[in-house]
Amino acid sequence: MQKEKGKYIFGIVKVGERGQIVIPAEARKVFDIKAGDALLILGDTNKGGMAIVKTDIIQPNINQIMEDKK
Repeated sequence: MQKEKGKYIFGIVKVGERGQIVIPAEARKVFDIKAGDALLILGDTNKGGMAIVKTDIIQPNINQIMEDKK
């Protein structure tokens, strides 16, 4: 369900016994997530939340940070 342009609620998922979740099909389609894609999990205990980001989206930023450190 899209609340406003670019904002989505994909539903609720349950964590399995091995700590796995299933990313809803609509979310995988919207964000072009395919089997084998690398995802970065970010968390903020102060806000009580997590975010999942495809690593190919942030890879240029990581590369820039690594270059700046040289």
